[in-house]
Amino acid sequence: MALEDSLFGVHGKALALRSQRLDLLASNIANASTPGYKARDIDFDAALKEATQKNDSAAQAAKDTMGYRIPLQPSLDGNTVELSTEQNLFAENAVKYRTTLSFLEGRINTISRALKGE
Repeated sequence: MALEDSLFGVHGKALALRSQRLDLLASNIANASTPGYKARDIDFDAALKEATQKNDSAAQAAKDTMGYRIPLQPSLDGNTVELSTEQNLFAENAVKYRTTLSFLEGRINTISRALKGE
């Protein structure tokens, strides 16, 4: 077990996965009008499970659990991005990213105070 894992538990990998998912969702949004673009996403729960159980890096776990989104209403040009869905998922993931980051900041502050003897 790495020192990072013992200090931050699952939250370090969760933060890295959330960051990668934000990038992927932003890419989907940016390509909403690109003909033939296929929307992708990470199965966050499966990626986190893989990263923790197999002790994989977050990047490898994200790659292994990435898939294409099946649209509710496919467009004629082959683009599978549904802008409202992507925007909702992005906002939800951003809130969860910030929550995880706040938890880690609290953990770091606690460790820092302990090291200072406060």
